[in-house]
Amino acid sequence: MNTTIQPTVLLVPGLRDHVEQHWQTLLAADLPRAVTIAPMGRANLDCRARVEAIEQAANSIRGPLVIVAHSAGCLMVVHWAQRTRRAVAGALLAAPPDFERPMPEGYPAIEELAANGWLPVPRTRLPFRSIVGASRNDPLASYACASALAQDWGSELVDLGEVGHLNPSSGFGPWPPAHDYIEQLAAAAPMRA
Repeated sequence: MNTTIQPTVLLVPGLRDHVEQHWQTLLAADLPRAVTIAPMGRANLDCRARVEAIEQAANSIRGPLVIVAHSAGCLMVVHWAQRTRRAVAGALLAAPPDFERPMPEGYPAIEELAANGWLPVPRTRLPFRSIVGASRNDPLASYACASALAQDWGSELVDLGEVGHLNPSSGFGPWPPAHDYIEQLAAAAPMRA
């Protein structure tokens, strides 16, 4: 008898790692099968180390995999996708930042990002289905930039409206639509046992 295997969701936070009331942290507690990339420290900008952490976590998961990334986590995923052989059902990439333009105060400078392997931002088509959730008033990326990234990555673009950077400072703890996007991605590539 064949039964559908539920995917494991791999959560990839941004540079700020885990924030207690962040929607990703709350989502992880809600999901029956979730793995979150371990915190690497806000000062650790090494993109290669972060990509390796995704590779290790993804390869430790048996069965179908859906990735849920936020902010710089989205860019970690697209860097990782260029090197991995791990099959992925899909990825939700929420509020990707524009690392190719100066960031607001308190964020790394372009020179720091380049020195740590973030630039150039990969623009090749992702080898799995993906959804980019873009905000109309994200202080870290214009809607036009997020739209261009989605197009380059071959992602479905979802207009989230005016949700800032989709984080607690923008008024988000829980983000219920994440469940729907995960279900869409999981349904696109079911795996049977």
